[in-house]
Amino acid sequence: MSDFPALVKSRRSAIKFIPGIELPDKELEELFALVKFAPSAFNLQHTSYIVVRDPARKERIYEAANKQYKVHTASAVLVVLGNTRAHLNVGPINEGLLHLGVIDQREYDSTVESTVSFYEQRGATFMREEAVRSASLSAMLFMLAAKDKGWDTCPMIGFEPDAVSDILNIPDTWVPAMMITIGKEDPSSQRPRGYRKPVGEFVRYEMFGAADSHS
Repeated sequence: MSDFPALVKSRRSAIKFIPGIELPDKELEELFALVKFAPSAFNLQHTSYIVVRDPARKERIYEAANKQYKVHTASAVLVVLGNTRAHLNVGPINEGLLHLGVIDQREYDSTVESTVSFYEQRGATFMREEAVRSASLSAMLFMLAAKDKGWDTCPMIGFEPDAVSDILNIPDTWVPAMMITIGKEDPSSQRPRGYRKPVGEFVRYEMFGAADSHS
């Protein structure tokens, strides 16, 4: 197993990839076999991925991403989707626990009812936000897993979601949370890592601001 601090520090957002590097199905399947363990509320597993490797289709994504060179040179472009209706899958997701006797019928019915109610009471905005949250957690795990296997990545928000949805035939119930380019980085354009805030600048304990002060 990799040294985790070293893995975290070695992951960089690659802005340029070596063209022509193939990303095999086996590599992707091994990555996704790890990514499926990403956390999600109520274990709803909101996230899906579309892997784009076909050159013609990738070129259309390149156009929809403002012609960013990393899309053009990447071995693949992953579109990370969050399901805004994931709560409707709570029944099938928990059927295994029911059949194994881990939960009984009463607990199963209660779980389904309470989960669906939790989302529907909060409405469409909450469903969309939660889809993006879960997709983002999954995407971060993917990028770390990829780095552990020697692949470089870059998360991207600079694309037109509607255009990407049209190109890839994505239903309205799925939100393109981000794209991830993956490949082998061309280090010729790598810059020193950007400024990172000291811990004291972004961590607070108990409250955002002190309710009172004592001298």
